[in-house]
Amino acid sequence: MIITSKEEAIEKILSQEIVALFQDISEYGPRALGNRSLLFDPRNKDGKDIVNTIKKREWYRPFAGTVLLEHAKDWFEMGRIKESPYMSYAIPVKKDKKEIISSITHVDGTCRIQTLTKKQNSSFYDLIKLFYNKTQVPILLNTSFNLAGETLVETKEDALDTLKRSNINYLYIPN
Repeated sequence: MIITSKEEAIEKILSQEIVALFQDISEYGPRALGNRSLLFDPRNKDGKDIVNTIKKREWYRPFAGTVLLEHAKDWFEMGRIKESPYMSYAIPVKKDKKEIISSITHVDGTCRIQTLTKKQNSSFYDLIKLFYNKTQVPILLNTSFNLAGETLVETKEDALDTLKRSNINYLYIPN
């Protein structure tokens, strides 16, 4: 099912559904940065297993989180790192937050994060902001929009084909 409103996308995520995000041009490199992403609620204690099963990848593979930059220091021990827009760093999760975002907290207590500003990706930012307004958690689990062993989804046709061959039920296309 194709979704075009951020409100409906967040309602699906709050209902513990994986939502595929497809917008604009795809990013390049090894990370999902919010144009071709699978999104899920980071508060779900079984989220890692749920998403790994859907993506058909090994059970032990961890996930990243995208956090609104203005809230990053409240959730992560940023130290001297001011931002991480490309998921370049595994950063310790604050002790009082580990249980809250257990789906994206690795066994060593870190999370590979992407910090996000409205200027970098306004649609993705607005989506996470809406999730934050409803949950007080300014983060979404974010992984690449592909199945194990496959390349990143590039076209809308690729996106629809991936949905047909998986248990992903929702495709959010904001633009």
